[in-house]
Amino acid sequence: MSEPVKPPAPNPCGSCPYRRDVPSGLWEVEEYEKLDAYDRETPDQPIGVFLCHRQDGRACAGWAAVHDMEDSLALRIGSASGTIDDPEPFLDYETTTPVFDSGAEAAAHGMREVRNPSPDARRAIDKLKAAEARRAR
Repeated sequence: MSEPVKPPAPNPCGSCPYRRDVPSGLWEVEEYEKLDAYDRETPDQPIGVFLCHRQDGRACAGWAAVHDMEDSLALRIGSASGTIDDPEPFLDYETTTPVFDSGAEAAAHGMREVRNPSPDARRAIDKLKAAEARRAR
């Protein structure tokens, strides 16, 4: 079996799609389309933990902050299967970082400028690409 998913970081990373202060259009459409699925009723949610885009093997802190982990199908399945060692860090998760109120709200914000990112978003995209290139070396 692979390593268990690490619990969310103390705060969502600087490019987290759930953060209110992250520019619109930073991620691809496909990434934003995943967010609101976790807003659904428990049996209709995705079964996989939403992972951080920046930290390999770590649950997304924004995901844990925005979605009710008590009703998270992914957390339940992860806990039962051993993908998550301890659900408590997810259930007790809080952050002072401003995040959207739902996955749908985060997705709508992110997709608003996805076809024409602002200069701030373009700088952030360039920074993410450079970091990815460094990791690939």
